[in-house]
Amino acid sequence: MTRSSSRREFLRWSAGFSILGPAAPLALQLAAAGKAAADEAIDYKALVCLFLQGGQDSNNLVLATDPDSFGRYTLARGNGEDPIALKPPGTPPLAVPVGTRKNRPEHWGGVVPIVPSTSQAIPPGTIVDGARTFALHPFMAPVKTLFDAGRVAVLANVGTLIQPTTKAQFLNRSAPIPAALGSHNDQQSAWQAGAIDGAQSGWGGRLADILASQNGDQSIFTAVSAAGNAVFLSGNAVNQYHINLELSSPAIGIGGISGSLFGSETGATAYRNILQGTSSSSNFANDYGAAVQRSINAAATLNQKFRLPGNVLPAPTFIEPIEGFQDVNPWTAQLNTVAQMIAAAPGMGIKRQVFFLRVDAHDTHDNQNPREALNVARLAQAMTYFDAALAAIPAGGSNVVDMRSNVTTFTAADFSRGFTTNGSGTDHAWGGHHLIMGGAVRGGDMYGQYPTLGIDRAGWQNPDIVGNNMLPTTSVDQYGATLGRWFGVPDANLHTIFPNLRNYATPFLGFV
Repeated sequence: MTRSSSRREFLRWSAGFSILGPAAPLALQLAAAGKAAADEAIDYKALVCLFLQGGQDSNNLVLATDPDSFGRYTLARGNGEDPIALKPPGTPPLAVPVGTRKNRPEHWGGVVPIVPSTSQAIPPGTIVDGARTFALHPFMAPVKTLFDAGRVAVLANVGTLIQPTTKAQFLNRSAPIPAALGSHNDQQSAWQAGAIDGAQSGWGGRLADILASQNGDQSIFTAVSAAGNAVFLSGNAVNQYHINLELSSPAIGIGGISGSLFGSETGATAYRNILQGTSSSSNFANDYGAAVQRSINAAATLNQKFRLPGNVLPAPTFIEPIEGFQDVNPWTAQLNTVAQMIAAAPGMGIKRQVFFLRVDAHDTHDNQNPREALNVARLAQAMTYFDAALAAIPAGGSNVVDMRSNVTTFTAADFSRGFTTNGSGTDHAWGGHHLIMGGAVRGGDMYGQYPTLGIDRAGWQNPDIVGNNMLPTTSVDQYGATLGRWFGVPDANLHTIFPNLRNYATPFLGFV
C-alpha cells in the first residue's frame, strides 16, 4: 500500500468495519478485492424504506435538550405509574445486579448529544439559554457515530399533510386536513400511498414505474419487498417482487414444480409444464402461463446469483438490551438479504431498485419503556450493520469506492406517539422525526423545523401541538419527492406522483 490515497481508504474501511468484531477481517478482504476489480463507478441506485409499523415514538428518538425544551419534555413524560422520560445528557447508567431487568430510563444512562451543522431557530414563546441543543435515545449511540461522520441526517416533524397548516387553521378547519388521523391502517396507507386504506398504488411503486425500463429484462426486480405485501411498492405498471430471508434461495418459489411430486419426478415436470403452458385456446390461460414462466425464470436467476459466496457481511449477533440475552434482530435479518441483492444487482444488469422492510411492535400503548428500548436498539444495530455491509460492496471509480453512496435508507411509520404519557405508554399522534442514511446524504444535520415542546396551559398556547399531537411542519410528499429526485425521477413526474407538492414553496428538502 504505497499510495497515501490507498492507505486512507484502508483506514476508512477499517474504521467502518470495527463494529463487526470477528467478521471484520473477512469484510476487509472482500472490500479490498472488490475495489481492485472495479475500475469505474457503476450506474446503480437503491431506496430502502424501513417502515416502523405501529407508530414509533419519535419523541424519545430525537430530543431537544436545551433547558427549556428538556424541562417541558420531562414534565410531560416524567410522571405516571411508569415514567417514560429519558435522562439528560451525561447521566450515568444506574447499575443493577446481574440478572436484573434494565427496563427503566435510569438504567440506560443519559441521552446521546448530537450537534447539527445548522442551528435550529429558537421556538417563539420559550426561554432558551444559548442555542437549541439535541440528542438521541441512549441506545442510538451507534447512529450518533454515523451522524457525526455525515452519513445520517434527521428530518424533523414529518407527517401526512395536504398543505402547510397552522394550529389555528387546524382548529378552525379552514385548511384541508388528512382523513382518518390516528387510524393505523389508514395512516400506514397515507404514508405509503398518499391515500387512506384501499389505495391501489404507493409512491415507491410509482417511482419504480418511471425508472424500471433501465433494468431491461430484469425489471421484475425493480420493487422488492422483504416483508410481504406492501402498498408502498405497488406501481401502476410495476409489480412488487417478494423475497424471503433464506440466503440459499431468497426467491419465493412454487412448490412441487421441481424434484419429486408425490414420489414422481415426472409428475413435477408435468405440473410445471401445465402451470407455464401458453398453448391454450384461452388468452387468459396463456397470459397466466407466460406470467408463471417469467416468475419461475426470475426465481432461478435470483437464486443463482445469491449462491455466489462472500457477497455480503453476515448479520451480527444481537444482544437484547433489557435482559441481556441473545436474540434475533428482524431488521438485520431483512437487511442482510437486501444487501445480498444489492451486491448481486449490477451483475444482473439492474440499475434502479426500491426496497421495503417492516418491523411491527411499535404500537406502545403500555409497557413502553422496555418495548421501545428494544425497538430503538434493534434499529440502531441495523443501521450500523447496513452501513458497514454496503461499505464492503464495491461500486468502483476514484470517488465512489463502495455502495454507500448508491443506496439511501430512510425510516417511515404510521405516525409518532403522543407527547405526554398515558401512565406507562403513549397513544396515537401525528408528526414525528425520521432518519435518512447513506453516502449521498448531507448528514450531520437536521432538516425541517423541530417543534416547540410542551402542551397548552393557562397563559401559553404551543403553536406546534394540537392537543397531544405534534402538528407536522414537513409533509410526507416533500420527504418522498426529495428521495425521488435523488433516485433520478424527473421533477415533472414527481409532481404527478406527489400532487400536493404544488402547495409547498420548498418542495425539495435538500437532505440528499
